[in-house]
Amino acid sequence: QVALVESGGGLAQAGGSLRLSCVLSGGTFTNYGMAWFRQAPGKGREFVVGINWSGTSEASNSVRGRFTISRDNAKNTVYLQMNSLKPEDTAVYFCAARPRFYSYLSTDFGSWGQGTQVTVSS
Repeated sequence: QVALVESGGGLAQAGGSLRLSCVLSGGTFTNYGMAWFRQAPGKGREFVVGINWSGTSEASNSVRGRFTISRDNAKNTVYLQMNSLKPEDTAVYFCAARPRFYSYLSTDFGSWGQGTQVTVSS
């Protein structure tokens, strides 16, 4: 079965940067669209950025221009480059995978990472 392992979370200051990584195993990486979601305390899970199998990406309004998703198909890895971080970005970030041609709704994703904490101080 597909497994996702995340790394790169931690503490950053406002205006700083973090880079998250997510490695997929147990499946053919190019068969999947990938995305990052996040969940802050007391809030629902929120779509952040997504990328399809060929590299086309989209981002939520709250992070557009600050966060960039990319993928390296040779390494079965998806990345989230987070720049100009704000305290409002503090959340648990989840990597997720879904088959080609599905949407970026959370219900379309069948595989999820364990989550990694990102904390941004002001």
